[in-house]
Amino acid sequence: MRKNVSGCSVEEAMHLLGGRWRLLLVSYLVDGPKRFNELRRDVPGISQRMLTLDLRALEGAGLVVRTVYPTVPVKVEYALTEDGKRLKNVVTVIQEFGLWLKQREPA
Repeated sequence: MRKNVSGCSVEEAMHLLGGRWRLLLVSYLVDGPKRFNELRRDVPGISQRMLTLDLRALEGAGLVVRTVYPTVPVKVEYALTEDGKRLKNVVTVIQEFGLWLKQREPA
């Protein structure tokens, strides 16, 4: 992860959750575990490579857990960890802000 240059906690969070997809992926996992292809369908604009990289980053940060089931074909699920579930309030605030943005009149 990049170094926090300002010492600000918001910068620290944005290093992990910033970018186009990570918080969106977390928002889909708030409702429960999802398989890789379910997440791909939920976020049609994301490439397979970017989805893999972002899930790995969230997993590396301890926010997402990857579970592999020994079936044929192999079943892999992603779910929020207890630490990841702490982001539920952040997701709720961002959703409310997004709704407000969609409803307000253009400047």
